[in-house]
Formats: sequence, structure tokens, C-alpha cells
Amino acid sequence: MTGRLAGKRAIVVGAGQTPGETLGNGRAMALLFAAEGAEVLCVDRIGERAEETAAMIGKDGGQAFARQADIVKETDCIGVVAAAMERWGGFDILINNVGIGGGDAPAHRAEEAAFDRIVSVNLKGMWLMTKVALGVLREQGSGAIVNISSLAAVAGGIQVAYEVSKAGVNRLTTSVAQANAKHGVRCNAIMPGLMDTPMAVAGIAAARGETQDEVRARRNAQVPLGGKMGTAWDTAYAALFLASDEAKFITGAILPVDGGMGVRIG
Repeated sequence: MTGRLAGKRAIVVGAGQTPGETLGNGRAMALLFAAEGAEVLCVDRIGERAEETAAMIGKDGGQAFARQADIVKETDCIGVVAAAMERWGGFDILINNVGIGGGDAPAHRAEEAAFDRIVSVNLKGMWLMTKVALGVLREQGSGAIVNISSLAAVAGGIQVAYEVSKAGVNRLTTSVAQANAKHGVRCNAIMPGLMDTPMAVAGIAAARGETQDEVRARRNAQVPLGGKMGTAWDTAYAALFLASDEAKFITGAILPVDGGMGVRIG
């Protein structure tokens, strides 16, 4: 197998697919990594969705297998790493892509239950998965972790739990990078902006009682670069670079993939 990840073994957490008209970040990363030569362990809280992604990879001639896991449970994270070790004896890449929203609000209106749920999944779950993976990566003296954050880490104001959780992901990324560089382990993050993914577009449409076309039009109008949202492939190609040996001297980076939204003033 040839490609930018030839011979690499990648765990993609959140590789399933939220139902919708478009492609999600996790599935896009799993498909692209496999197309670029990696063997992929597809992980999702809903096992059938992980199986679907693995089957798509297999149909395209790639190598993949699936595992169900809920990463807010440390035992499930241990199981994911154990499955990778059993199959491969080690691994090279960890993609932390799990993230949720829903039921969020500005700080003065947010509900405690929603805050706890979102922060637990988006931040605590990512830390748990990273913690377990680091046991292997530090011992083998190599590895690349890519965390999927969000532009909401530095902007917004209407969904406090999501914003705080993603700000935490950024700091988790730099903390892990700093503590593990001497062990040969890199850790970087991607901050997607407005993306045309099922979780974003279909989720917002359902929450607001709008059509998906209405949501797309409004979101597209906010993007400086071309007046159109990005897609899951934009996230996937950024992750491909950060996970590959092309980025072997990059760690602790927070890469915006946002069509210029993060630098727009006014």
C-alpha cells in the first residue's frame, strides 16, 4: 500500500456518521487515512456506525475494523487501545474526534445537566482516550495525536458549554504536546469553523425548526473565503497532514480550518 500514511496504524475515535445529507468529519478522516495507506480502527459510541465506515473502507480496498466504545468510560478507552494492540501490536495515530452539542445556551441561561454532559463528552472523554493511548505511545517512543477542536474555542457567546469544552481541548492539546515531546509523541489540534456536516447543519435545523437549506444559506453567508462553508474533507486533509511524517517537527499547534472566520474583524 502506498500513500502519505503507508504502513501507519490509526485509531479514529468518532469514525461513525451522524445521519444527514453530507459527510461527517470522523468518517471523512477514516476514509482518507485508509485511502492514503493506513490501517484504521473505526471507533464510535454507536457500533453500527463504526461498522458502516469500516465496510466503506473495505469496499474501497482499504484495511479497517470497528469497535464500539463510549469514551466517557475509561474502561471503554482501555478496550479501544487493547483492540489496537491485539491487532497491530502498537499504533501510530490517534484521532480524537468525538464532540457533541445540543441543549446549550449562553452562560446566564445554560442548564447544569447540559453543561456537565457536553463538557464530559467533549473534554473529559478526549482526555481519557488520550491518557490511555499515551501509555503505549510513550513506551514506543513515537506517535501523533490529532484533536478536533472548534473555532468556538475562541469565538461565539451563545453556547457556553461547547465553547468552554473546546477551549479546554486546545489547552489539553498544548499540555500533552509539552509533556510528551521528549517521548517522541506529537499532539496537535484542528479548529474547524463553519462546516457542512450532518451534526452541524441537520442538528441546527432540527433544533430551530428550519430547513437544512435555510441553515446552509445563513452559515455560508458568514464565511469570508468564497462565501461557503467547508466540508468534512477540509478537516480530513488538515488531519492527514498533522498525522503524517510531513508534520514530524510540528507539535502543540492549533490549526484553524475556517475559511478566514477567525481572522475577520468587523
